[in-house]
Amino acid sequence: MNTNHPDRTRPDPIDSAKQKHHLAVIYGSNREDRLCDSVAQWVLSRVAALGRYEVEIVDPAAMNLPPRLGSEADQALCDYRRSIGWADAYLIVTPEYNHGYPSVLKFLIDSANEEWKRKPAAFVSYGGQSGGLRAVEQLRQVFGELHVVTMRDSVSFVNAWDSFDVAGNLHQPAAANGALASMLEHLDWWATTLGTARRTKAEPAMA
Repeated sequence: MNTNHPDRTRPDPIDSAKQKHHLAVIYGSNREDRLCDSVAQWVLSRVAALGRYEVEIVDPAAMNLPPRLGSEADQALCDYRRSIGWADAYLIVTPEYNHGYPSVLKFLIDSANEEWKRKPAAFVSYGGQSGGLRAVEQLRQVFGELHVVTMRDSVSFVNAWDSFDVAGNLHQPAAANGALASMLEHLDWWATTLGTARRTKAEPAMA
């Protein structure tokens, strides 16, 4: 996880439309020989090309995660929660394992709470014939409980191992590039809208 952000205190923006949003790109797998690296590197290259986001990578494979939840003092989880709180928006790159999303991703999601609230999230998924869409649909339910607004459209790779070459490049990038650009446009709109609301409106009381 990249923690090279000396000041995570977000200033009051003068013009939010001109400011770069803070985007956490969250890797959903920590398996060896994972395809997640290739998919995420493609995502990161396209995000960088747009130039609208300041990006932080959240990669469970690079984190010294504890074996169980509950340790408020655990340094890895403290750093992780700061990353989630710092972000204005989230982009989750997830595979589908056994018709669902990986356990390590659920561990990360459950390791933060208030930090997620009233922010937008988008998904890039990969898998076999479903392209990871079953994992995404389950994640929508989980994030709904955390008051996260999820993007209607996602980007998915069917039979994903055949979509990338050995260097991690897409064989046919045009359609995927267009789909991701469109999804990021919506993510940017929601990040601006929800960011303004968080700064200017009191949070309603819970029922």
